Amino acid sequence: MPPRKSKAKAERKVTEPAKEVAKDEQSADRTASTDNDVKDATSASPKRDHKPTPAKQPSKKRKQAASTDDPQKAPRRSARGASKPHPSQEQLLRYMLSPAAQEFCQPADETEDLAHHGGQLRTYSSSVLNPYEELLCAVILSRPISHRLGLRTIRTVLNDPYNFTSATATRDAGSETRHQALWDARTQHKEKTAEQIGSLADVVMEKFTSGDDGEGSQMRRIREDCDRDVPREREYMQSNVKGLGKTGLDIFFRRVQWLWDVSYPFVDDRTMQSLRKLGLPDDGEELRDLMERHWSGVETKHLAGDDEAMRKRRAFVTILERATGCDLEGKHEALLEAAAGS
Repeated sequence: MPPRKSKAKAERKVTEPAKEVAKDEQSADRTASTDNDVKDATSASPKRDHKPTPAKQPSKKRKQAASTDDPQKAPRRSARGASKPHPSQEQLLRYMLSPAAQEFCQPADETEDLAHHGGQLRTYSSSVLNPYEELLCAVILSRPISHRLGLRTIRTVLNDPYNFTSATATRDAGSETRHQALWDARTQHKEKTAEQIGSLADVVMEKFTSGDDGEGSQMRRIREDCDRDVPREREYMQSNVKGLGKTGLDIFFRRVQWLWDVSYPFVDDRTMQSLRKLGLPDDGEELRDLMERHWSGVETKHLAGDDEAMRKRRAFVTILERATGCDLEGKHEALLEAAAGS
């Protein structure tokens, strides 16, 4: 009968030698299609038993042949599997504290701005900031904006024509100028951020400033009122500064610890992740001890600090900031490669 003849043809086609199937991809596709027809025919006729067809074996052979005989594929596989150079921890620390590492830790527009101003520009990534400036930066970076927008906002408000480098300068600029600064920064949430930094300046002058700090840049009163107890300082600042939460406090204390040494050595949760990617200890005391062991091989003349202990704390902060910066810029692997070749 016609159905059986069609079925017989399908069976003969499937059981042909594998050599013909292996000739090209089109014949493999036809074989796979016929194999499905045979399975359908078998399910319709349960009395007949059909052995599994060998149609899939040729494709496996072709795959094996391609992997062993194709001279173009093996080198690509080898290149992908090759291990990238990794610096020793001493090499990495030395490179991260050198000026050469800076380019991996800041966005491209900041690099361009620095070049345009001959390096004479106050930035979050490369400048030594006072405690008020650090708190202002922490408030700005706590806003729901990208890190790059945050850095651009910081560059705008810390430089001409605004120079919000102290609580007095920020307060005396007035509301209209503060709003204009945020518009010039081309950032998001301009109105809200402008109001926040105005409120910050008022709080710093009223509650954080001692009599000997007329500009409100050092904020010594916080430390005096809280007996230099870091948990109390954090709680006091958070309760008084609008919009300053855990993230902002972590940013502030991570960066100010070279000046406010009671919190040293402090590593926040976000920076821990960045340190791990570089293969450095994510514990503050372990990282400090590692830096101490290799201190003699580090160039320290360019580091801020009145004495060696202060320069060590500044070096510690620099390592944290550059680890976080290169991670946020997606350049940690590039930094490792550069350090390995240094």
